[in-house]
Amino acid sequence: MAIDVNNESGTDIDERAVLDIARYALARMRIHPLSELSVIVVDADAMEQLHIQWMDLPGPTDVMSFPMDELRPPAKDDEEPPQGLLGDIVLCPEVAKKQGEEAPTGHSMDEELQLLTVHGVLHLLGYDHEEADERAEMFGLQAAIVDGWRAEQGVTGPSPAPTVR
Repeated sequence: MAIDVNNESGTDIDERAVLDIARYALARMRIHPLSELSVIVVDADAMEQLHIQWMDLPGPTDVMSFPMDELRPPAKDDEEPPQGLLGDIVLCPEVAKKQGEEAPTGHSMDEELQLLTVHGVLHLLGYDHEEADERAEMFGLQAAIVDGWRAEQGVTGPSPAPTVR
């Protein structure tokens, strides 16, 4: 899996954890190992510009996903996954820090960025949370991936609750 993490935010983040959880999520979703993903970390001003340009919404947001080849997980276990460019995930640590602090369980900016990375991966793979059934499926999968990765890392304690709106 070719994953690039480019931190343009000026904020120190755990880039290794973002890379690792992205790789874990893609493997868990059975995405071809030669597929490519880019994760870009930006400040609030840059995120606000993207949010206005692409969503016509004011203010910075936590995560945005820009799919390229519209790859999807294989429908069947014996199906060969396609190879391609997944696209870009853009993260904003300033928003992630605030969301982590405001979460019911309270968690760190880096834990929120890990959650948002998985959320972004799922959006690139066609998942959405506009409708209640879509939300339940996406957030359930998101929690399972984050919990699985945390278990592999030997992290104990409650997983971050979804804070994505």
